[in-house]
Amino acid sequence: MTDRLMLLDSASLYFRAFYGVPDTVKAPDGTPVNAVRGFLDIITRLVTTYRPTHLVACWDDDWRPQWRVDLIPTYKTHRVAEVVATGPDVEVVPDPLEAQVPVIRETLDALGIVIVGHEAHEADDVIGTLATRAVLPVDIVTGDRDLFQLVDDDRGVRVIYTARGMSNLEVVTDATVVTKYGVLPSQYADFATLRGDSSDGLPGVAGIGEKTAAGLLAAHGDLAGILAAAESGEGMSAGVRAKLDAGRPYLAVAPTVVEVVRDLPLPEVDARLRSLDDSRRADAEALAGQWALGSSMSRIIDALDGVGSD
Repeated sequence: MTDRLMLLDSASLYFRAFYGVPDTVKAPDGTPVNAVRGFLDIITRLVTTYRPTHLVACWDDDWRPQWRVDLIPTYKTHRVAEVVATGPDVEVVPDPLEAQVPVIRETLDALGIVIVGHEAHEADDVIGTLATRAVLPVDIVTGDRDLFQLVDDDRGVRVIYTARGMSNLEVVTDATVVTKYGVLPSQYADFATLRGDSSDGLPGVAGIGEKTAAGLLAAHGDLAGILAAAESGEGMSAGVRAKLDAGRPYLAVAPTVVEVVRDLPLPEVDARLRSLDDSRRADAEALAGQWALGSSMSRIIDALDGVGSD
């Protein structure tokens, strides 16, 4: 079996698990565990379907970094429950899900699945760094289109896109991005900057939609080329030039917000998936009993046994 690294956008997946599994699923003490069980089931499906040999659960140590907010104050504003002056802002997270996040981390640790985050950065940045420095082919599992900018057929980096549900996963390659948006993955961050993204509070350039953004990138290569053409007036209508000129203050800062960081000083970790030894198996089974994880825990242990036996 060819070695392959899988990078999980963990929050994206445990939110999906929370809303996909009934909240009537609870531990003996009454704590909801629907997100925990659903997250384990998601990992089991991914491991058995795509056969990664290495796996990292990438974490939002800061889901809304202040340095991004300083550049674009509207960044993820609609998801803020409380602004914290001395640390990460509090995200709108349902209380029953928030209570399960520590259990998810504890369960991953018991299974020997590595968790990696970095202060003042999002999981996207961890994923960007690990994918960039990887020597193995990489599968990025996310429901976030922003990570399409990391797709690279030449390096074997693809996205397993979850937006249409776990029963309808989409493998995103160079051709997928070109077909969907008319741009290359290497142009996707500039495309998203121009178009904007209401789900992240990014306004985009007023009057520049997806088709116009794709056309500009096809003609001029990247955002720098587009702005140069707007300044010179070559190959661009007066109307589009006016829109770009009006958007220059936004375009001066937005690329830093939209582009994922690819050079974080992350520690080297052993991300290889392994069968559980007797000690880990006992810990995992104890957690399964404590939190009523039942068949979800049994299935992921079996999946890890399958990887470890290859």
